[in-house]
Amino acid sequence: MSQQHDSDAQSETQSGIVGACIELTKPGITKLVTITALVGLLIGGLHHGVSGTANWITMIIGCIIGTAMASGGANALNMWYESDLDAQMERTKVRPIPSTRLTPGFVLVFGLLMCILGSLILWWTLGLMPALIAVFTAISYVLLYTPLKTRTITNTLVGAVPGALPTMIGTAAVAPGVGFEPLTDRIGLMLFVLMFVWQMPHFFAIAWMCRVDYERGGFRMLPSVDESGNHTAAVMIGSSLLMIPVTLLPLWVIPDLSGWATGLTGVVLGLVLVWLSIKFAKSRTDRAARIVFFGSIIHLPVYMTVLVAEALIRTAF
Repeated sequence: MSQQHDSDAQSETQSGIVGACIELTKPGITKLVTITALVGLLIGGLHHGVSGTANWITMIIGCIIGTAMASGGANALNMWYESDLDAQMERTKVRPIPSTRLTPGFVLVFGLLMCILGSLILWWTLGLMPALIAVFTAISYVLLYTPLKTRTITNTLVGAVPGALPTMIGTAAVAPGVGFEPLTDRIGLMLFVLMFVWQMPHFFAIAWMCRVDYERGGFRMLPSVDESGNHTAAVMIGSSLLMIPVTLLPLWVIPDLSGWATGLTGVVLGLVLVWLSIKFAKSRTDRAARIVFFGSIIHLPVYMTVLVAEALIRTAF
């Protein structure tokens, strides 16, 4: 009975460690980052005429696994860096390090290994430039954006850069040119702008809902210094309005792959996001901010699904 009890306890411990490691990767964020990289690969590959089933399979698998690992590693390093601050906030004090389920040393090694292995997989399957983009994304996220969160309210703008860069992992893999030329690919830049702007209403909604917690943790977010919510509301409305022309960019950049379906979807989703942001501006409540947050969560996957679907249909016919 004692041996069985020890075995069960060991199994529970191992299961707990695995679960904590999954938490470190911030699965929701990692999934979003991976999807945006895959969209870049698919749209870029279709536009630039990538062919060969085996080639496509290799790139898709490499993009998914490599991006997910690199993103998960960067998120783990972010948790390692902010563990002391996380312990002070209700929302994050249950994370693996503050809750003592994992040690800081373990998390540091785990994050570094994930970033390295993910980047190597991207290099092997997609090429050097996608791997370098993943490395730069992780470095800018952990060493630039993360420290700025406690120093300046402009950190959200800085953080939107590593948040938008993963789209270029996919486009850089299929864009023509050598050296740094794939970074100038118009599809990659178009998707980067889309992701950059989308993050504004999304993250300012989060910042408003969590403003008290952020203050407790010492983070400098716009809603923390904007008690009335005037500036926060203005940014949310302005960025939501900007999403409309941004989602129409494919009609100009890749007219061969996009048309009325992509355009109509972008306009409708954008108008809904603007309407939700205006409702927040009128009430300034956490509930209204939460609705904007969920509106942004719906906006991006729906728009990207239509964008890719129309591109596939136009390519097939």
